[in-house]
Amino acid sequence: MKHSTTPQTRRGRGPARRVGRTLALVLPVVLVFSGTLAVAGVNWSGSPSSPVLAAADTAVSGASSSRAPSRAAERAPHEVLRDTLLVELQEENPGVALTHLQQAVNDRPSLARHCTSIARALGKAAVRVYGPTRAQSYSRPVCDTSFASGVLTAHG
Repeated sequence: MKHSTTPQTRRGRGPARRVGRTLALVLPVVLVFSGTLAVAGVNWSGSPSSPVLAAADTAVSGASSSRAPSRAAERAPHEVLRDTLLVELQEENPGVALTHLQQAVNDRPSLARHCTSIARALGKAAVRVYGPTRAQSYSRPVCDTSFASGVLTAHG
């Protein structure tokens, strides 16, 4: 009969087991909590929370409520949003316009495909209004850094 010279260890008492048990207890709690926060952050009332979206919705619904449709009613919602944000950029600052762009895309996912072109237009307008250095200071990761791309193309 041969005896092994390596020491025998007890199974299941190492640090990996403790980490696994901790994750098994903590992970479901974190997932439920983050899901609750996500659901709580959704606007369930059906009315847009952003004044920019309210303007876009008014332009879209205006065609059905009037006999002679106005020029704004004939335009697509993303065009109305872009123009509203460009005005807001000049009256406030690019940071406010970018925040409202992000809110608009979050509230109306159909606008997401137009987000990059709107952010790029905001970047170009910011360079005209604020200059390249100050415009770049407002840059944030809205629509895959398209704002910064617009600043760069307008400056370069």
